[in-house]
Amino acid sequence: MPRKLVVLGDSSAYGWGDPDHGGWCERLRRHWMGLPDGPVLYNLGVRGDGLERLAARLPAEVGCRGELRRQAPQGILINIGLNDTARVGRRDGRHQLGPDAFLFGLQQLLPQARALAPVLVLGLAPVDEAVMPYADCLWYDLATVHRYERLLEEACLEADLPFLPLLEPLLADPHWLRLIDADGLHLNAAGHQRVYERVIQWPALLRWAELETALVSTPGR
Repeated sequence: MPRKLVVLGDSSAYGWGDPDHGGWCERLRRHWMGLPDGPVLYNLGVRGDGLERLAARLPAEVGCRGELRRQAPQGILINIGLNDTARVGRRDGRHQLGPDAFLFGLQQLLPQARALAPVLVLGLAPVDEAVMPYADCLWYDLATVHRYERLLEEACLEADLPFLPLLEPLLADPHWLRLIDADGLHLNAAGHQRVYERVIQWPALLRWAELETALVSTPGR
């Protein structure tokens, strides 16, 4: 039986902004589906989700993806946090989930997830501050996204879990704004392709998938 990976996250995992190829997660699913004995990927990204909502659905989502009776997925990939960074109502408003609460929530979530299956964690993508607020009420900014990605990394180091940062590698492109949808919040097709290219070469994920020696390609350009 192929290994099964559950991807839990928000609109980034869901693939919003990439109508042609379905996002980085869908690109990965299609790539694996084309490999002999490639892993099965369940994309359980939900638009608007934050850490607390993801934590609430974690046990049920993972528990019913084993395919066979009394079987469970062999891995969980978590891609969450961007929605928690948003300030509500105004540029200096309260966060949807404050930094301390975000870190505390991660410190609770990650051990719970690891008790179900091996866990990998993905970082956060940049936002375009110039077009905020999103939906006329949510303010996102790069400094806060930086802070929350560092909290993700801190929690993963503490829990000894693999973490793949996204923010700095994406911002290293001098034309990184071309990777962001017009709404300023979501990746566009080019942005999802860039994330896919990082994820598909992630050593921790390749080890989990038992594909370390596989020829890595990047379809979907």
